[in-house]
Parts: sequence; C-alpha cells; structure tokens
Amino acid sequence: MKPTLMQRLAAEFIGTLLLLAAVVGSGIMAERLAGGNVALALLANTIATGAALVALILAFGSISGAHFNPAVTLADAYVGGISWRYVPAYLFAQVAGACSGVAAAHLMFGLTLFSSSTHARSGAAQVFSEFIATFGLMAVIWGCARSQPNAVPYAVGTYITAAYWFTASTSFANPAVTLARSLSNTFAGIRPADILCFIAAQLVGAFAATVLFQWLMPALIKEQAVVL
Repeated sequence: MKPTLMQRLAAEFIGTLLLLAAVVGSGIMAERLAGGNVALALLANTIATGAALVALILAFGSISGAHFNPAVTLADAYVGGISWRYVPAYLFAQVAGACSGVAAAHLMFGLTLFSSSTHARSGAAQVFSEFIATFGLMAVIWGCARSQPNAVPYAVGTYITAAYWFTASTSFANPAVTLARSLSNTFAGIRPADILCFIAAQLVGAFAATVLFQWLMPALIKEQAVVL
C-alpha cells in the first residue's frame, strides 16, 4: 500500500531530525573528546554523519523517498517526481525536523535548547564550496537513481563523507541543515549571517546538476522520482 501524505511527512520529519541529531551530536562529542585536535574532531563528525545518512535513507527511503533536504525535494518536483502541491509540506517537515534534531542533540549533551552560532563560514570560497557540494550530491543521486537504485543510500552517504573533506565549507549541501545548524553554537554551527549565501549556492548547485542530467540521461529524469 502506498504511504499516505501524513506518513511521508512523518518520515521526512523524523529522518531529518535524526540526521541533525547525528550531525550536531557527533560534533559536540567529537569536540569534547578530541583534545583540541580539529582534524580528529572533523573526522569523527564526518564518519558519524555519513553512517547515519546511509542508515536513515535505508530506513525511510521506501516511505517518503528520504529526501531530508529541500534542495532534493525541489529538484524532484522540477522533474515531475513529486507533485508541487506536496512541496510546501515536505519543506516544512524537513525544516521542523532539522530544528528539532538540533534541540535533541543539545538536550542529550546538557546544553540549552537552541543557541545562536558564532561560527563564521563566509567568503566566496565557502559559498562556491556549497555550490560544488550540492551539485555533486544531486549528480550522485541522479546518476545512481535509475541504473543502481539500491546503491543510492551508500553513494550518498559516502559522497557526503568525502565532501566534508574536499570542500572548504565541510559540505552542508542542504538548506534545512544549514538553517538548523545556525541554532547551534557548537562544532557544527554556522553564523546566522552566513546562511542565506549558503542556501542560495545550494539551490543553484542542485538546479545546475538537475538540468545537466536532464541532458545526459533524459529517460532517467522522466521516469525516476528521487528515492534518496
């Protein structure tokens, strides 16, 4: 039986909540245990995020598509994979889930529910990094979705793991994640003043990759909704 809209929205909310709990929680734990070694803290944060992403996509993919990302949802709607009338609800569930995930991580580590981040992530290099990170994410999704759909969770998880290290921004690649991480003054945070440029770059990167794959694999785009 096909999941109802409420079931799909619940999956998007819970999945995004758990993703942000993993991102922020592992960042807090890593910073506390790394003894000031930023590279070690980032490595721990990276592994936890990539592993959680694979597990969550496997768990929720058959229900909602496991987008957990407004850029993915908008790209999917653009090619007809999801009806535009469902997009606002998906985006709301993702943003609400992301913010709830930050709150959950803070509660687990005895911090205040939300705290405005002071972690500056600004400049052309970081914004360009977000374009590349999101372009690459959508390229991986579109490239695998038709020919190797069972590989998508692993491809996405490993790509994000790698992109933490090859992008100057540490690869947010997700507007909901970006917004929520501005509410955490921890290792994973981003200063609120920097989020608009990040989100703009992410949306442009997602659109560019989608247009490219409409040309590279037109049959794929017509037939395959995103199952992230």
